[in-house]
Order: sequence, then C-alpha cells, then structure tokens
Amino acid sequence: MKKIKRFVPLLILPVIALVFLIEPVLAAEALPNPLGITNPDDLIARIIKTFLGVVGAIALLLFMWGGFTMMTSGGSPERLKKGRDSLFWAIMGLIIIFGSYAITEAVFKILSGVSIA
Repeated sequence: MKKIKRFVPLLILPVIALVFLIEPVLAAEALPNPLGITNPDDLIARIIKTFLGVVGAIALLLFMWGGFTMMTSGGSPERLKKGRDSLFWAIMGLIIIFGSYAITEAVFKILSGVSIA
C-alpha cells in the first residue's frame, strides 16, 4: 500500500500535463494563420523557393570570392588557379540551381498545378 501511495503523484502529473497540453490545442482554432497558406503544396513550393534563393546567394558569394582571389593573386599561378577554380565551380553551381528550379517548377505544374514562381 505504501508503494502505491508513492506512485500516485507520478500518475497524476501526466494527467495534469495532458490537460495543459490539450487545452491550447483546442483553443488554437481561433489563431490566425501567419503564413496565409492553406494548401501543403503551397508550403512546399515556398520552402523550395526559399532554399533555392539561399543557395543562389551562396553561389553569388562564392563567385565574388573567386574574383577577389584572382584580383589579389599578385600573379601567383596557384592563387590564379584557385580563383579560376572557384569561379568555375560557382558557375557550375548556378547552372545546377537554375536547372533544379526549372525541373521543380515543371514537376509542380504537372502534379498539382501550383507554380513556385
């Protein structure tokens, strides 16, 4: 009997916690939608568009870094090669980004009629 009395508070605490967790969920019906998106396809499209924008910004920074490396090489062949390689891979990254954007846009239009743009 003493062991049961010790465990009663441990059994009551999860019930109280569930009440406090379920109540906000029930009250959440009145909350406005901050994204303004009701369709999961629109949410996925917005996430992909944001991701491609961030990756494009990173590619632009790499392009600038490659140009800066070449400009400050002072005629050093290894720094010129490093800058040229950086520019080459930044351009390849941009080509991949634009290609993935075109493919994603085509797939979304075919499957759901939602446009990323």
